[in-house]
Amino acid sequence: MLFRSLALSTTNVADAGKLALVGIAFTLAGMVLSALAQPLFRLSRPAFAACFQCGFRFNTYVALAAASRLGGAEGVALISILIGVLVPIVNVAAVAMLARERGAQIAAEVARNPLVIACVAGIVWNVARLPLPGLAGRIVELLSSAALPLGLLAVGAALRFEHGALPWPALAWWSGVKLAALPTIALILADAARLSPLERQIAVIMAAVPTAPSAYILAVQMKGAGSPVALLISGGTLLAAVTLPLWIAVVA
Repeated sequence: MLFRSLALSTTNVADAGKLALVGIAFTLAGMVLSALAQPLFRLSRPAFAACFQCGFRFNTYVALAAASRLGGAEGVALISILIGVLVPIVNVAAVAMLARERGAQIAAEVARNPLVIACVAGIVWNVARLPLPGLAGRIVELLSSAALPLGLLAVGAALRFEHGALPWPALAWWSGVKLAALPTIALILADAARLSPLERQIAVIMAAVPTAPSAYILAVQMKGAGSPVALLISGGTLLAAVTLPLWIAVVA
C-alpha cells in the first residue's frame, strides 16, 4: 500500500520537503520530552529505556486510516512520505536507547524494515516517472486494499493491560506527550511553515496517533521491560479514540 500510494501519487514528492521537516521537528521534540521522564520520575534504567520510544513512535495503520479518510489517495501519499522519513529516525532512536553499543545492528534493522523499503521504492518509482504495468498494478492494488483493515485488526489484537507496570505519573506524562504535546507542536510548526491545508492535517494526524505496537515487540526483543510499554500502548490507543477525532476537528 505504501509503495503504490507513493509510486502513483500526483504530488511531486520533492515538493513535500517542508512537510518532512515539520515531521522531523515534532519527532525530535517528542524525544526531548520523553527523555525528561527519567529525571522527573526516577524510573529504573530498563523501564525508562523501554518506555522512551512511547513518546514519539507512531501507529502507522491508524495514521494511514485517518489520512485515507480525510485526504483519499493524496492523503495516503503525503503521510507515506512522512512514514518513509520518520520510520528510520524513530527506529534508530528507540534501538539506540535500548542498546547503545549495537550501532551496526541498528543500521541493519532499519535497512531491513519493510516500511522503509516500500517508501524508498515508491519514491524512486515516482521520481523516475515509471509506469506501473497493468497486471502488476492490479495485484498491488488488491493487496494494498487488504493491508489497512488487516493492520487495524492487528492494532486491536495487540491491546494488553498490566496493572502496576508503570507509576501513574509516568504513565500520564508519556500519554500526554504523545497525544497532546506532539500534535500541539505539529500544529504550531505546520502553521509556521505555511503548509497547505491537507499537509497541515496530515502533520497533525501523524503527531496525534498513538504509539506503535511494534514498540512492545522491540522492547521484548532487546530484553527490555515489556510490561510498561504494553500498558502505554494499550492505554494510549484507547485514549486516542477520543483525542484523535478532537485533533482532526481542530485542524479542520
